[in-house]
Amino acid sequence: MSLIHYKFFSECLGVQTGIYICLPQPPSYREPRSVTPPYPVLTLLHGQLDDYTAWSRYTSIERYADERKLAVVMPDIARSFCVDMSCGYRYFDYITRELPYVTEAVFPLSGKREERAVAGLSMGGYGAFLLALSRPDKFSAAASLSGCLDMADYDPEWFLPGEYDAIFPRELAESRYDLFRLLRGLSGNTAGIPRLYHCCGAEDSLLAQNRKFSGFAASLGVPALYSEEPGDHGWAYWDKKIQDVINWLNI
Repeated sequence: MSLIHYKFFSECLGVQTGIYICLPQPPSYREPRSVTPPYPVLTLLHGQLDDYTAWSRYTSIERYADERKLAVVMPDIARSFCVDMSCGYRYFDYITRELPYVTEAVFPLSGKREERAVAGLSMGGYGAFLLALSRPDKFSAAASLSGCLDMADYDPEWFLPGEYDAIFPRELAESRYDLFRLLRGLSGNTAGIPRLYHCCGAEDSLLAQNRKFSGFAASLGVPALYSEEPGDHGWAYWDKKIQDVINWLNI
C-alpha cells in the first residue's frame, strides 16, 4: 500500500488543505508494464477532535484497504460536520464537488457512483450519512461508526462557545442538514438510496441516537444495516469496525 500526503489549494475553502490517500501497491517493476485501472474509492472522515491523519495513525486502515485493493481518501474536515457552515467554510461543497474533481485528476480513482463510498466516525459518521443522503448520485454506500446522527438533539459540551450556531442553521430540524428529513425524502424511492450501515458501542453516549435512527429507517422501510455490540467511543472499537465496513462495502 502507498500512503501519500497531498497538499493543495482549495477554491471552496479558500485555504491550503491536505489529505492522506492510501493507494493499493502497484505491480512489481519486474513485471510487464500495464495500465493500472481506476481503483474504487472510500472517502473516510475523521471525528471532531481529530484531523485527517487520525485513521492512519490509530488503525491499520492501510492494510485493510490493500487486502481489498481499495483506495482510501482521508480529507481534513476540521470541526465542520461536513456542512457549508452558516459562518465559515463550505465543506459540503468541498467534499462533494472539489475533492473528487481534484483527486480523480491526480490519482487513479474511479469516478463511478457504484465504486464510490463514504464513511466516518462520530462527527464524520454524521458527515458520511449527510453526504450520501444529500448526494445519492455521488455515493453508492455510506457507513457511520458511532455517529452523531441526530444533530438537532446535541450536547452543548461538544462545541466551543458559539460554535454550533456558526456551523448549523438556527433551526436544524427539517433543514437540509437533518438526516431524518433527508432519509424520509428518499424513502419513496428505496432503489435510489445509497446502501447504509451504522454501528455503535453499547457503552457509547451516542447509543440512543443510533437506535433512534435505526428505528426511524425501519419505520420507513429503508434497509439500513445496524450493528450494536460492546464497545465505547474509542479507537479499539473503530479499528475493529472499519474492517467490517470494508468487507460490507464490497466495491
